[in-house]
Amino acid sequence: MRCLYFDCFSGISGDMTLAALLDLGVPKKHLVSELAKLSLSNYRIQISAALCHGISGKRLRVITAPEKKGHHHHHHRTLVDIQKMITASTLSARVKEGSLAVFERLAQAEARVHCKKPSEVHFHEVGAVDSIVDIVGAVIALEYLDVQHITASALPLGGGFVTCEHGTLPVPAPATVLLLKDIPVYDNGVRAELVTPTGAALISTFAAAFGAMPAMSIQAVGYGAGNREHETIPNMLRVIKGEMQTPGMQDRVCVLEATIDDMSPEWAGFAMEKLLEAGALDVAFIPAQMKKNRPGVLLTVVSRPEDRHLLGAAILEHTTTAGVRMHAAERMTLARETAVVTTSLGPVRAKVLHAPDGKRFVPEYEACARLARKKNRPLREIYEAFWAAAQASDKD
Repeated sequence: MRCLYFDCFSGISGDMTLAALLDLGVPKKHLVSELAKLSLSNYRIQISAALCHGISGKRLRVITAPEKKGHHHHHHRTLVDIQKMITASTLSARVKEGSLAVFERLAQAEARVHCKKPSEVHFHEVGAVDSIVDIVGAVIALEYLDVQHITASALPLGGGFVTCEHGTLPVPAPATVLLLKDIPVYDNGVRAELVTPTGAALISTFAAAFGAMPAMSIQAVGYGAGNREHETIPNMLRVIKGEMQTPGMQDRVCVLEATIDDMSPEWAGFAMEKLLEAGALDVAFIPAQMKKNRPGVLLTVVSRPEDRHLLGAAILEHTTTAGVRMHAAERMTLARETAVVTTSLGPVRAKVLHAPDGKRFVPEYEACARLARKKNRPLREIYEAFWAAAQASDKD
């Protein structure tokens, strides 16, 4: 499986992303010809060699024509303006879909920050020609590379303050924080904006997982340089292209355990419900023979590393245990996506797992149960109809 790993050791921005993908092998000629399909004018792309702390890569700048007297260089655009521009273009369906998804994520985040509707958000810098080129150009480059799986490292956010049209904002910017919900981040001590809203929107839209680099055979690497220099670290984004060596994705989780022999089974069901609501990836109660020959259970909770303390507190609150054990673990999961399979009895939502032997379709129980009630049919018949439709879909 062809994959990309975004090693964001110095953060990520739109121009760094596009520069790294160009350094990875996307031809400038292809990028320019595809961007010409947008109704943008009076700009040119400048690609130059970059050297940061002895590491060579590419730097990208979008040069716009001199503004006319009385006109602002960065005119503002709404989400609707950008949607119309992309939809009306002759770009491929894949590029349109990906570009629109990034801008819609940005609009949702900016709207929450500024108490507006997404349609009312003026993108300011994001709506300027150079940022549209960064976002749509990055999606064009990803399509050209034709990778099937994208992962990324945890993101260093930086610190300090940044000045924009809204005034002085803390770093990371409020929209960036919203865009990175549920994504692992950390502070590397650099007092600068390392992850921009555009970079956050791109990586949160396209990366399927965040954490350690998956096992892969490296084929190529690209470096995209930012436009500022940092004293302590190279201001670059590294993108590694490779072939996955395993059928699944690898990441890190935390496993929380507690042994319990004095709790009502009714409480156990309620505790499981609360743990899943709090963000647990999995919860299991396993029969155990405990000290003094008492039958009990081993509670096992799989958590994202950043949620371990929250879930540990939830275990102590909703069970009778006096302590929780925690340990880090690596896990391997099959790449997956969601889909709706149209059966002879109606549509059923399902997971599609990408296994070594091909696609596996796994129906969602709740979707099957709802359809069985609606059609007044045995659940078995819904599953049988699903498997028949899934098999036919996989052959198409």
